[in-house]
Amino acid sequence: MAAARSALSPVDVPRPGLRERKKTKTREAIRAATYGLIRQQGYAATTVEQIAERAEVSPSTVLRYFPTKEDIVLTDEYDPVMAAELAARPAGEPWSASLRHVLRKALDLGAGEEAELTRLRTRLLAEVPAVRSRMLENMSATGRVLARAIAERTGLDPAGLEVRIVSMSLVGGLMEVSRYWAEHDHEENLAELVDRALDALENGLPALREGRPEDQREDHRGCHLGGRREGPRKD
Repeated sequence: MAAARSALSPVDVPRPGLRERKKTKTREAIRAATYGLIRQQGYAATTVEQIAERAEVSPSTVLRYFPTKEDIVLTDEYDPVMAAELAARPAGEPWSASLRHVLRKALDLGAGEEAELTRLRTRLLAEVPAVRSRMLENMSATGRVLARAIAERTGLDPAGLEVRIVSMSLVGGLMEVSRYWAEHDHEENLAELVDRALDALENGLPALREGRPEDQREDHRGCHLGGRREGPRKD
């Protein structure tokens, strides 16, 4: 997702200090330079030195804010903001409904302000192995943020197995939504794809829920046969 905007933030969040605003401005300059170069010459041809020159900072400054080039594409300010939004939802609201609310709000904001940038980022995720690999590395940090938010809403242990499974399933599901959207030329509605992902995570696959008992028994028997079903005997 793109960098967070105040419209997504809780209304009572204080304005950042001068130092933090300067850091944010530098991060945004580096991101803008990176995306501009990628649009012109592609991801592989874009170097940290070129990014630094266009952003008017040193290469060491670029790497201080973003340890790798892939991080420039992937890093944003959404994790803590969305966690705060999730924590601010009504206490009696099901957590899945809260997630839908926060994600829809973020998607609406991104679509209104940086739709082209969002499409570029998802295209890079789908097409560039290095970006995808770095995204997989970063998923654990996002999952921990989400796990803490879920734990605060449910009273469960954020390090508990079930909470970790739910949070990482959600993060992985959203990653696959981004890839699917890009692989289909961004033709489908992203908000509807996110809803489909949440439905699948919450309810499972219809084919698995509606499978006939005899089919399930046969599948189980096949597993005991090493994944093969015996054919008719040939005497």
